[in-house]
Amino acid sequence: MVRQVLADTVDASTTASTTAPVAPTTALAVRNAGSLAVNDRGAQWRAPASARPLPPGKDPFFRAPHGFAQQAPGTVLRSRPVELALLGIVPQQVAAWQLLYRSTDLDGKPEVAVTTVLLPKGATPDPERPLLAFGSAIDAVTDRCAPSYALRLGAVSPGSITQLEWLLVANALRRGWAVTIADHVGQQGNFGAAREPGYRSLDGVRAALGFAPLGLRPDTKVAVWGYSGGGMASSWTIEMAPEYAPELNIVGAALGAPVGDPREVFMNLNGGMYAGFPAIVVSALQRVYPALADVVRKDFTEEGRRILDRVQSLGPIAALPLLIGRRMEHLLHRPLHEVLPELEGMFDDIRLGNTAPTCPVLVVHPVNDQVIDVAGIDGQVERYREAGASVWYVRDRLSEHFSLLPLATPLSLDWLADRIAGKTLTEPTTKTVWSVALSPAHWRGMVEMATTAMRVTLGLSLTSESGQVAAEESGLAA
Repeated sequence: MVRQVLADTVDASTTASTTAPVAPTTALAVRNAGSLAVNDRGAQWRAPASARPLPPGKDPFFRAPHGFAQQAPGTVLRSRPVELALLGIVPQQVAAWQLLYRSTDLDGKPEVAVTTVLLPKGATPDPERPLLAFGSAIDAVTDRCAPSYALRLGAVSPGSITQLEWLLVANALRRGWAVTIADHVGQQGNFGAAREPGYRSLDGVRAALGFAPLGLRPDTKVAVWGYSGGGMASSWTIEMAPEYAPELNIVGAALGAPVGDPREVFMNLNGGMYAGFPAIVVSALQRVYPALADVVRKDFTEEGRRILDRVQSLGPIAALPLLIGRRMEHLLHRPLHEVLPELEGMFDDIRLGNTAPTCPVLVVHPVNDQVIDVAGIDGQVERYREAGASVWYVRDRLSEHFSLLPLATPLSLDWLADRIAGKTLTEPTTKTVWSVALSPAHWRGMVEMATTAMRVTLGLSLTSESGQVAAEESGLAA
């Protein structure tokens, strides 16, 4: 079902200081932020070409239009073309838009969300083009790490993982795929919350399918991919899909280091090199889980609350060095073992693997992962299989958490390309290998990745040299 409407108004209660009423054929001026032009293609937001992008919390584009809650999930409420850049500096040769759409929060209430949708530069609409739903490792509360901001030209997003992931996402565009990258933590930065990352990502897919400039069909083949925090979000995407968005044609998902059991990750990282991750998650989840909010209010020391406030404004790469070696119990008035029982309901809610995906799933994880213990991913895979899911699981002995992301990219994209092409699958297996890099096909993929990275770094077209190869791999060649 195509979900795109003509948004004729903006909620006056939230924009009265910057907007004026408009007729359907006029532009709505928004000082320092652009304008909303409404025509027969819907609401299109236009920002001044010279303006530095505003973070979502200050950008009127992100405000919910009046009456949005009455629209179906995935309905496009507002759109605008945007220019992307590597690290906010190097302009990228891609066609990009942002879509504001109706979605659903953790409590099942209507909300608005944003996704960034992409095509290779110069690509014409093609109904056979597949769509990749990429789950970014946002891993932050601050909206400066949201893909809708961090990927834009002029963005200032220190410590953002999303900006670095662009070097990998570009490989999907190089294959000729369309891409959607949802702000899956929402406008409040609910990093680690259950279910709602899946809702936002699935509604982002619906919005992309209904956005005419992409030229996609309601039955377009959809692939899902994410690593680490993005793998967690992508896990929620495929877990929620059978009930929340059964009409979507999701042909496969590739999950790298997808967290599994956040409680175990929390305990393993506490007091170590990556103790900043639990602090970021606590600072986020206190907003949506009342039991945790009570613990923060009653049991955290003044210093503990200051730290939680501080990490809300930091990207993950910036937050981690500040909290090396810090133990959560040192920020509490009570011993941690007395606090944890009060949070078991929350931990049960955010644990992955309790709902079976219906699409084929590839899971890749390092045996010696220093951030997410392999036992947690073993458990997620086991729960999926026990619930009836088809999962192909690859455990890598030589890689660690950060190196496996680029090393597993060729495997993940090739596996998804095979699902898009409809190739027959073998029986689901678990394989423990020395390295996913030890194959000729992998090194061909690494050469392609290096070429893509060079073109991204220089701001060159992604498809000028390998476009025909990519098109053939994706089934888009004539």
